[in-house]
Amino acid sequence: MQRAEEVTFAAGGVDRAAYLRDDAEKIADLWQAQETRVVVLWRGKLLCQIVSGDDDTEEPVCLSLITPQEQLAQDHAGSAIFLGKGADQAAVFAVDVSAWEPEDLDATTLGGFLDPSLQRHPELPADTAFAELRRIMTVLTREEAEFAATARALCGWHHSHRFCANCGEKSEIVQAGWQRRCPSCNTGHFPRTDPVVIMLITFGDSVLVGRSPGWPEGMYSLLAGFVEPGETLEAAVRRETFEETGVRVGDVSYLSSQPWPFPMSLMFGCAGVALSRDINIDPNEIEDALWVSRQDMMTVFAGEHDRIKQPREGAIAHFLLQNWLADTLD
Repeated sequence: MQRAEEVTFAAGGVDRAAYLRDDAEKIADLWQAQETRVVVLWRGKLLCQIVSGDDDTEEPVCLSLITPQEQLAQDHAGSAIFLGKGADQAAVFAVDVSAWEPEDLDATTLGGFLDPSLQRHPELPADTAFAELRRIMTVLTREEAEFAATARALCGWHHSHRFCANCGEKSEIVQAGWQRRCPSCNTGHFPRTDPVVIMLITFGDSVLVGRSPGWPEGMYSLLAGFVEPGETLEAAVRRETFEETGVRVGDVSYLSSQPWPFPMSLMFGCAGVALSRDINIDPNEIEDALWVSRQDMMTVFAGEHDRIKQPREGAIAHFLLQNWLADTLD
């Protein structure tokens, strides 16, 4: 697929400079450099620049990076993660300030399908706030998106892997944030990435879509599921499609991939050719599934379908369907 790396979070051109991760002295020098910038996260949300609209609505428009010299960065210097270097060769780090508790926090807004809330930190400029990455992913530059996805995934991994899986002792951050090591048994732990297949299953001129319980009304997307141990991508596509819809799949081919930091997955976009149109959904897996013709999907993307809403822009499902409609999958 010629446009494979145009998907959100891909091909940002970040130089990860992995050779520096074991050089504590060099990392310390980079942290102190005047040109270095820091991505700030709070409970998975990223610090963003906020603008106000004519109707008093507030929208995040880009990442807001701070310097290591600012007090908030200094307070978290011991757990800073080196993300790499940008196009200007300036180093970029990430710090997680999730221990901060905002005043009057409405916790019910957090962790939903799309969190619309903004949180302002008292030590940061008034025109910045923490915003959900899903909300801003389509307005970020490619470089910003890669840094944001990497930072969110790594901070999420550190939060959920604070203790050694081998002996249970609390582990420590090493390799500039790219490893945790247990001081008790010396076991090293590395960031995990969960492989997920997402399937563009077609039969003639129709595509198979489904919806999960709890999704916004009318939202349908491509089928997806985790790859199991000992399984190929092709086998996972066939198994997941059959388990969820009862549809058998023949030929399978790879299309594109997308880092999906919610919390730490790699989506493998695949095409599959269905052997029949018969659908028999498993209600424990999905709520509904249906075949949508190319003409109807064009109506969906135009926002004019009376039942179906398109997948979220920025997600690989949207990207694959858009290219299917444009006949640019090859």
